[in-house]
Amino acid sequence: MSKIIFNEFQIKILENHPHVKQVSDRSITYHSDFKVKAVKENQSGKGPTQIFIDHGFDVDMIGSDKPKGCLKRWRKIFDMYGEEGFYTERRGKGSIGRPTSKQDTQEDRLKKAEARIKYLEAELDFLKKLDELERQA
Repeated sequence: MSKIIFNEFQIKILENHPHVKQVSDRSITYHSDFKVKAVKENQSGKGPTQIFIDHGFDVDMIGSDKPKGCLKRWRKIFDMYGEEGFYTERRGKGSIGRPTSKQDTQEDRLKKAEARIKYLEAELDFLKKLDELERQA
């Protein structure tokens, strides 16, 4: 989050900007098309601040560090996912979710316990063999 807090006047100005999707008192959400354009212009050698100025942003209002931080983040997304990375929602894709609230049946718990016993027995056999090899050496 930015340390800059936008007032109502600044929020209205930013909301009317063609490249801005949404504005809160602390953050600006940019349109995906603008992000792609900005990354491509940056790859062709244009500086982050210059890109934002050329697209009509007041760098004094949004903060002088904002363009550099945004482009750094956007380049990383572009390198990992390409252009499509800006158009698809990726939040929560790697999450396994909440643990289940249903109770395991007696049969399920028995299967899990038997699997755990098998695993621990195999681990014990492995350690015994390892110990034997160390004694021989």
